[in-house]
Amino acid sequence: MTDRLSPRPVSASKTVMARAMLPSDANPWGNVHGGEIMKLIDSCAGVAAQRHARSKVVTARIDELSFVVPVVIGDLVTAKASVNDVGRTSMEVGVRVEAENTLTGAVAHVASAYLVFVAIDDRGKPAELPPLIAETDEEKRRMAAAKARRELRLRRPRKP
Repeated sequence: MTDRLSPRPVSASKTVMARAMLPSDANPWGNVHGGEIMKLIDSCAGVAAQRHARSKVVTARIDELSFVVPVVIGDLVTAKASVNDVGRTSMEVGVRVEAENTLTGAVAHVASAYLVFVAIDDRGKPAELPPLIAETDEEKRRMAAAKARRELRLRRPRKP
């Protein structure tokens, strides 16, 4: 077993979750509720964050979530998440969601989101995170973009 604070590659956090959309996930016209997609995003991102932290994590923020196309009953929705960047106790996780029509094989990009998670210890206090190792050019690009988003977040005025 490695030290909990040993640096970890992005690949160690990669998580994929998929589920078929059922009538109970949708409105009367067959369109899946955005909240169902949001729940899948948060669940997948949370597992990616926990895999990196190897501790409990909590969602602190959904920085951006954009829906691109609707999802309908019968689609297989897949969420793919990985840690983009890590601070001292918080990390950004990126998630991409796709929907597949399993009858035709057509796949569409449904949504993308950036979430911030905080690692917590057994007392519920923020816990230190291990550093993140970006190995590929794409991972390095995502890390740089995450750092820029973090700077923007830190410049925003805090609401009481």
